[in-house]
Amino acid sequence: MPWDKLSLGNTPSILQAVLVTTLWSSSWVLIKMGLGTLPAFTFAGLRYTLAFLLLLPLMMRGDRRRELRKLSIPQFGLLALLGIVYYTLTQGALFLGLDYLPANTLSLVLSLSGITIAFSGRLLLGEHFSWLQWIGVFVSLAGALLYFGTIGAFSAPGLFVALFALLANTASAILGRFVNKDAELSALLVTTVSMGIGAICLLLIGLVTETFPAFQPRDVLIIFWLAGVNTAFTFTLWNHTLRTLTAAESGVINNTMLIQIAVLAWIFLGEKLDGAQIAGLAVAAAGTVLVHTASRRVVEAQAVPEES
Repeated sequence: MPWDKLSLGNTPSILQAVLVTTLWSSSWVLIKMGLGTLPAFTFAGLRYTLAFLLLLPLMMRGDRRRELRKLSIPQFGLLALLGIVYYTLTQGALFLGLDYLPANTLSLVLSLSGITIAFSGRLLLGEHFSWLQWIGVFVSLAGALLYFGTIGAFSAPGLFVALFALLANTASAILGRFVNKDAELSALLVTTVSMGIGAICLLLIGLVTETFPAFQPRDVLIIFWLAGVNTAFTFTLWNHTLRTLTAAESGVINNTMLIQIAVLAWIFLGEKLDGAQIAGLAVAAAGTVLVHTASRRVVEAQAVPEES
């Protein structure tokens, strides 16, 4: 079983990683709540711009500042591209998708990024694709078909945005692997620079295309919590766990988010699921875990965590 890859000797790091994924899963609930009064692009832009400002002081310390100064123009260009793809496009589409679709539906679509990333890694990076991963692909697709076969009508624009987010997330993961392939840049540098560029672009799009909201106290609290706790804090803690957890262990834990989001959406958003939908989510999650953990060539942790 994939869960056998979780070593009891890593229990503290495992519990910390589970805490991170739980906080990331709660982001979906908080985003859905915030979208009741906040426009999608402005909301997302404010979250990640504030998170960038919180991470920036860490980047200004000693060795990190010297690393930033040594950044070459081609390296900066790659980080800028990563920021636009991962934050401006992927996160912008995620927030917009949650404005159209239930959290469960969008979460399931994005969980298939494990499949698209594996295929893209095979084609573009020459990463090995094992027969167990093929099984995982078909299991995930079967789960997705089971889920979508029971939900009836759904928002066509929302599904289009979800598919766009899936493709953008795939591109950002492959680009992130390419940026970190030689481990020349620290995870903090990659995330801070890419987040700053992508978030500011996303916020500018929101300010130009959307009406600036009249903030309620709850909106401010949600934005600060998402930026400070569910982004800046969880990124730091996640990278701390990666010092002891393998990529396979991290992948298994990360893929529990599909189920966590379903439970939280049911409790806090009233998104009820019938037996077939629950089975579809569980099967899709199992298939995605196989895709992540069955590779003979395990790709070590990326600088951009797979969060919302």
